[in-house]
Amino acid sequence: MALLDIRQRSGYLFLAVALGHILLISAQVNSRTGVPVLERVTSGVFGELQRALSGSFSGVRNAWSGYIGLRHVKVENDQLKRQLAASEVALQEQRALADRTRGLEKLLEMREHLPLKTTAAEIIGAAATPDFRTVTLDKGTHDGLRADMAIISPAGVVGRLVVPSFRSAQVQLLVDRNAAAGAIVERSRAQGVVVGGGDEKLSMEYVSEISDVVVGDIIVTSGIDGIYPKGFVIGRVEQVEKNGTAYKRIVVKPSVDFSALEQVLVVTTPTPAKEGAVAGVSE
Repeated sequence: MALLDIRQRSGYLFLAVALGHILLISAQVNSRTGVPVLERVTSGVFGELQRALSGSFSGVRNAWSGYIGLRHVKVENDQLKRQLAASEVALQEQRALADRTRGLEKLLEMREHLPLKTTAAEIIGAAATPDFRTVTLDKGTHDGLRADMAIISPAGVVGRLVVPSFRSAQVQLLVDRNAAAGAIVERSRAQGVVVGGGDEKLSMEYVSEISDVVVGDIIVTSGIDGIYPKGFVIGRVEQVEKNGTAYKRIVVKPSVDFSALEQVLVVTTPTPAKEGAVAGVSE
């Protein structure tokens, strides 16, 4: 066993000596260009190592630059998203302002052609239950509003003012189940009373059996109730049912879209019927 170790050591020693001789010979022998062979080989090895290291560093640098670029792109995308969201909000605000402006323009145009005194008001609230169809205005007794003043819009009759307070007022919509208004058929002059039902439709009641009422007729206020001035549009007849010669049911579709109300006019001029009642009380 010891003999085998000695032989292995001798072999290693021989290889080391041979390698040393080769290195010495390479250092002394020049290549065709005049550069020692050992230096040329060493230079080639170190060149390959440098090339490999340089490639590795370039890869790391490119990867880092790509990461930084992606981070920059993400920041720019986030900024663009925020700017887009802000632009969309601004656009919606401009649309809302334009719609409100158009609504106010219609009210002003209506006021100019009305022979009545009115004051503009904005709706700031609505009833939470369908049983009580009411809205709240942003004006009250401080602005001269009183109970039973008529509320109108460019589309037609809205309702009447029922509970005024100092800075606000509650309005009973015409479609409320407890609301009513004297009405007349514009074409045939047939008279009756329009009452609300709590939904989006109205009924015309107390119409004479000899009256002429057909689908499509326009219903306007008659003015006999002392609240609504005469001649304002209530709606259009949508359905007529008869039981013999008597009218069983007349359904009227309101001209006002109560779900889209924003601004209204409060009629501050008393109707003729109301003026007569006030004069009677004074006497």
